[in-house]
Amino acid sequence: MAIATGACASAGPHPSPPDAGRSSATERRGASVEGGWTDGTYPDAAGSRRYKLYLPGGYDASRRHPLVVLLHGCTQDPDDVARGTRIATHAEREGFLVLLPEQPASANPKKCWNWYDPAHQARGAGEPALIAGMTEQVAREHGVDPARVHLAGISAGAGMASLVAVAYPERYASLALHSGLAWRAATDVMGALGVMAKGSADPDSLGAAAHAAMGSRARPIPVLVVHGGKDAVVNPANGAHAARQWAATNARALGVPSLRASVPVSGAEGGYGWMRTCRAHAEGRCVVEEWVVTELGHAWSGGSHEGTFTDERGLDATREMVRFFREHPMPERR
Repeated sequence: MAIATGACASAGPHPSPPDAGRSSATERRGASVEGGWTDGTYPDAAGSRRYKLYLPGGYDASRRHPLVVLLHGCTQDPDDVARGTRIATHAEREGFLVLLPEQPASANPKKCWNWYDPAHQARGAGEPALIAGMTEQVAREHGVDPARVHLAGISAGAGMASLVAVAYPERYASLALHSGLAWRAATDVMGALGVMAKGSADPDSLGAAAHAAMGSRARPIPVLVVHGGKDAVVNPANGAHAARQWAATNARALGVPSLRASVPVSGAEGGYGWMRTCRAHAEGRCVVEEWVVTELGHAWSGGSHEGTFTDERGLDATREMVRFFREHPMPERR
């Protein structure tokens, strides 16, 4: 699910997610309305991408709602990941907008975000530019609170989400990675396959490089990592390495030698065990939060069977992601 280079047959169009209707974005502006999905297209010098946007019931641009940008994995599309994560249900409950960019088969045969391709790993070009530009446009047109724009992804989408966050740290308050990888963990197809099988060779060095890539825009980005302990597609080591890379990146952004890891806390939910570790700075606030869902494979934890690559058992990853985003708005600029 994290990488694909061969052709795949089309599964046909998906209907809109069942928990939301449709209405025009124009009709919504400036008025309290029922929640629903709208379709859009964002054009850029690097190409164009379609997207789906969810506006919650009671949406009013003057209220400056939060925005969650969620990147799907290989073979998925926005409708699929919306169904599997139940993201619209949470958006209704909490009053945030949801932006679901679409990676077409024309950009990758299995609709993977190209996280392992150097042409899509930096600011100002390729897929990071498309996703960041789309985010900016939607935020501007819909009166989004710029301090509460958050980014997430699963598998290949998580790999791309890390790249986008480093390329545009001023745009996203926090980040969530499900079944993903460290930032720029590979720079070609063979390297990507090796990383998926074994993890990153040196996450601490990747952390330093990620901080350097932010340049003058460098800032600590709170990160939530969720990974299955039995993931046979993206080795569980990748979740640990992503957390370690972001701990190294954020330590440099905070000007400290390292973050302090908490004693792991364990528990169970939905029939699966979990372990949670927090890496905090001197003030004690969690900057990198890592969850390992022990029995989970390569699937969205606690998801819906109506989507692909989901497991209804285990920790409710969408709930924890939304909670994490709520706790981590962009700090006020001084």
